[in-house]
Amino acid sequence: MEIHTIIEPFRIKTVEHIKFTTREQRQEILAQADYNPFLIKSDDIVIDLLTDSGTGAMSKEQWAAIMLGDEAYAGSPSFFKFEEAVREITGFKNIIPTHQGRAAERILFSVVAKPGKAIPNNTHFDTTRANVEFSGAEAVDLVIPQGKQPSVVHPFKGNMDLGKLEEFIQARGPENIPLCMITVTNNSGGGQPVSLANIRHVKGILSRYGIPLFIDACRFAENAYFIKMREEGCQNRTIKEICQELFSYADGCTMSAKKDGLVNIGGFLAMNDDALAEQCRNMLILTEGFPTYGGLAGRDLEALAIGLREVMDENYLRYRIRTIEYMAEHLRAVGVAMVEPPGGHAVYIDAKHFLPHIPPHHYPAQALVCALYLEGGIRSVEIGSVMFGKPDPATGAEIPATMELVRLAMPRRVYTQAHVDYLIEIISEVYRQRTSIRGVKFIYQAPMLRHFTARFAPV
Repeated sequence: MEIHTIIEPFRIKTVEHIKFTTREQRQEILAQADYNPFLIKSDDIVIDLLTDSGTGAMSKEQWAAIMLGDEAYAGSPSFFKFEEAVREITGFKNIIPTHQGRAAERILFSVVAKPGKAIPNNTHFDTTRANVEFSGAEAVDLVIPQGKQPSVVHPFKGNMDLGKLEEFIQARGPENIPLCMITVTNNSGGGQPVSLANIRHVKGILSRYGIPLFIDACRFAENAYFIKMREEGCQNRTIKEICQELFSYADGCTMSAKKDGLVNIGGFLAMNDDALAEQCRNMLILTEGFPTYGGLAGRDLEALAIGLREVMDENYLRYRIRTIEYMAEHLRAVGVAMVEPPGGHAVYIDAKHFLPHIPPHHYPAQALVCALYLEGGIRSVEIGSVMFGKPDPATGAEIPATMELVRLAMPRRVYTQAHVDYLIEIISEVYRQRTSIRGVKFIYQAPMLRHFTARFAPV
């Protein structure tokens, strides 16, 4: 008999109690946070889907490894275990630990980017874009057209548009493009995967112009699982083999290990270029720490070395991606539109479709984020015009983002099917009440990464 029920591939040994609140309490909490769930205390959240970054549960093997952490300032054996694990998967020569992904981005772009330069990507995520722009360079998104259309089904909506990439290189000049990036999976585009074929073709184009390719590898294992499921000729390959081929086309990578490293803190920068690595290590010493700890404790490096291998377990990946599919199927059944097909780490609700009566300048995705918290204590995140809106250079008026999305990012190994069923029920109820939801307006915004600290008021 074939078994169709996919169960969590783990048993629970430690529990964290959830605090339940009333709607009236949540209304007051939301108002005190100025309608930005980033500013709500985590104790006041029932189910926290703000991010899957650093919010997962570690395994007993990882917790045991923490006790082996060597806290020597230089040359810790914990670093060499970490280095071995990264090199085994990526093949890169120089492995530079950082405290998280944005630190790796900050170091890399402070070395290679400056005014007049441009960094193409399938789609930059928020911190990547901010670090590129902080350096004075331009962050350019070149995802395929299907990647900008939530309802269009395509197996690899995260793919780079090859024609646009070549046109962009010719227009800007390869001397003005210090590197090209590909984000796997494409977070801002709905957690959509990139195919091996696309990465291989991107590398071919870049090689003709002498431009290095770097991978934003936050969710490399999830991307590899989609490749195994969807790309011709990959069904009988292991996740590790697919990952190794993926990285073989690149010259380096950045990674927030708080995602597919299965840890609560950590990241790294890796590359083959010795001269570039030396410059990056010098910056690391200035901003993070010595090259064999890079802002991390030895115990963090031990846990990360194990997490990088655990994440490639196919039973785990099958369960994780099926969890997202399950939530998407039930929401689709009640009429909720989302980025299709669902990604690997999150469901991305299409707020334009959900709240068509709210115009972009009243931020429909932020309004929906607030409504989900009010109805059921769910914390999610806006990925739309709050996060990616930008001023028109000519008029100063805000240019809205292409898509208005609400991301429901699932922490790794934390929630069960009952929690997902609760999410489905709450989102379905908010959908039934959608015509009563009002938009919001800014009352404060920071000059960069404004979504983290912004404050709003209802329209």
